[in-house]
Amino acid sequence: MSRAEQPSRRTVLAAAVTAAVAGSAAPAAAGGRNDAGELGRAPARPVDNRAWTTYTDWRGGTAKGTRALAGARPGIVIAAPAGTADYTDPHTGRTAAWEYATWTAPVHRLAVPSTEVIPSWNARTPAGTWLQVELRATYSDGTDSPWYVMGRWAAGDQDIRRTSVDGQSDGRSTVWTDTLAVDDPASGLRIVSHRLRLTLYRKPGTKATPTVWRAGVMGSDVPDRFTVPASAPGFAGELTVPRYSQEIHKGRYPEYDNGGEAWCSPTSSQMIIEYWGGRLTPEQLAWVDPSYTDPQVCHAARHTYDHQYAGCGNWPFNAAYAATFKDLQGVVTRLGSLTDLETLIAAGIPAITSQSFLKEELTGAGYGTAGHLMTVIGFTADGDVIANDPASPDNAAVRRVYRRREWENIWLRTKRYNASGKVASGTGGVCYLYFPAHPTPRQRAALAAVGVR
Repeated sequence: MSRAEQPSRRTVLAAAVTAAVAGSAAPAAAGGRNDAGELGRAPARPVDNRAWTTYTDWRGGTAKGTRALAGARPGIVIAAPAGTADYTDPHTGRTAAWEYATWTAPVHRLAVPSTEVIPSWNARTPAGTWLQVELRATYSDGTDSPWYVMGRWAAGDQDIRRTSVDGQSDGRSTVWTDTLAVDDPASGLRIVSHRLRLTLYRKPGTKATPTVWRAGVMGSDVPDRFTVPASAPGFAGELTVPRYSQEIHKGRYPEYDNGGEAWCSPTSSQMIIEYWGGRLTPEQLAWVDPSYTDPQVCHAARHTYDHQYAGCGNWPFNAAYAATFKDLQGVVTRLGSLTDLETLIAAGIPAITSQSFLKEELTGAGYGTAGHLMTVIGFTADGDVIANDPASPDNAAVRRVYRRREWENIWLRTKRYNASGKVASGTGGVCYLYFPAHPTPRQRAALAAVGVR
């Protein structure tokens, strides 16, 4: 399972949630009714996804020292550096000079004025290179946020320490690890457009360069609710996805979030990466103690670890890790119902979902959690969820079947009661999707149906 909730974490601020709940009724019983007690269909998807992936996309931005690459997998690279800058790594204390170049996306006006925006990116960063991802938001009153750093990232950890940046706020929005969130959604303030900026770095005097193949931003305004409308069962079937337990890694490499007990996100990521054929070489795994089983899970934890958050659960960092494997791409999005997951599973695309729940809210789990990632691999004939749950005692026990109604609610709600009886936040349907760089027509149609291209 993931680490316990922290005040400096993503999603809805605790204060905002508490204010929104003040004076409201207790949550409705789990069932096919919304907070108003009405039966009904899930609302239209309150999510806007914008991705830059094509040669035309990369040509359309503002380049300062970068150039667009054509070919089977278009992207951007450093052409002629725009300048040199010093960077002091807060996690090592080392200061070094780096050549840099930037690419800034055109302004994207959100189809859904949003309370939260989350970027994700796919890139190659050979030794001696790294990249920085920034966002600038325009609010519904016409004012702008500052440029916020949403991640300093490299696939490895030898040049810089991969990190989010705390303490970023303008009094109207705040960066919570990997999510830019409006501080007071109840005020009506929304993010109506954004710009994305990528800065590519390399050691001075070298020809090395990062290559960014995909960059995107997901904006959302998910209804604030304890319960969600029930979806009707549709597709039944199951994908054959490798099964890995995080629990067998307890005590291993405690420098990465105290070891395997907290590695639900990288363990889930590794399952789906290997489903798509991604494999690590003996050379890549040589650093892992040879007595450890499933060394690839240890590798995933190290290479998704966020040194500021001090955990492996940074959503975009997991998607970026998946995309370091040949011909894979990864995105962070939100889905609207189990029907969306059925659409993906039917096309052969498993998904990683984020949820929080009390022990009694998910029959058969045997635990409660303030935040946990699972891999959804299918649905039974009755519509129940088949999940590879890494919070299992061993690999053989990873495959679980969870009740549809319970599972859908704990995943899609935005507010809940924690073990102390206090109001806490839910993820509102957050999902990682990993899929081929060149999806089949059926896969492309399924992704488009859930708002991803």
